[in-house]
Amino acid sequence: MKDDIRTSKFLSLVLRHQPQSIGIVLDENGWTDVSLLIEKTNKTGIVLDFETLKHIVETNPKKRFAFNSDLTKIRASQGHSVEVDLGYVPQKPPEVLYHGTTDSALSSIMQTGIEKRSRQHVHLSKDEETAIKVGQRHGKAVILQVLAQKMFDEGFQFFLSDNGVWLTDEVPVRFIKT
Repeated sequence: MKDDIRTSKFLSLVLRHQPQSIGIVLDENGWTDVSLLIEKTNKTGIVLDFETLKHIVETNPKKRFAFNSDLTKIRASQGHSVEVDLGYVPQKPPEVLYHGTTDSALSSIMQTGIEKRSRQHVHLSKDEETAIKVGQRHGKAVILQVLAQKMFDEGFQFFLSDNGVWLTDEVPVRFIKT
C-alpha cells in the first residue's frame, strides 16, 4: 500500500507536471505510451509493471489517471500544469459548486477571486465533503460556495473531468459565497 501511494504520487508528478523529468512526452491530449512510461519509471528506481500500474489506476480513490480504450496509453485526468487539451466538452454545472481552500488564502481570494495560477483550470467539487478534504491538505480548511449556475448563465464555461472534478478558468469574487 505504501509503495502504491509513492508510485501514485510519482505518476501524478510525471503525468501532470514534469514528463520530461523521466524522458517521456505527453501528446496534445495528455496521453503517453504505457510501455514507455513503465520503462522510464523503472529507470528511476521505482519498480513498476503493467499489473501494478493497472491496479493504481483502478484503485486510486481520486481517479487521477485514465487508460485509453485498449490500455496502451495513459494520462492524468486533470490538474496539469503543462499545456494539454483533455478534450472535455463544456457542460452545464450544478447550481452551486464548492472550492476547498485555507484560512490563510481567504483574504486574497476575496480580493481577486479564485485563480488557476500555474494550473490549467480552477478545480471545484460537487460536494462540501470533497472540498473539505482538498482544503485540509494545506491547513485549516475553508469551504467556499461558487454560484456556478450564475457564472454559466453569464457565459463562463465549465468542464467535468473524468474523475468528477469540475473545471473552469476562473471564479470572479462576485460568484463566491463564504
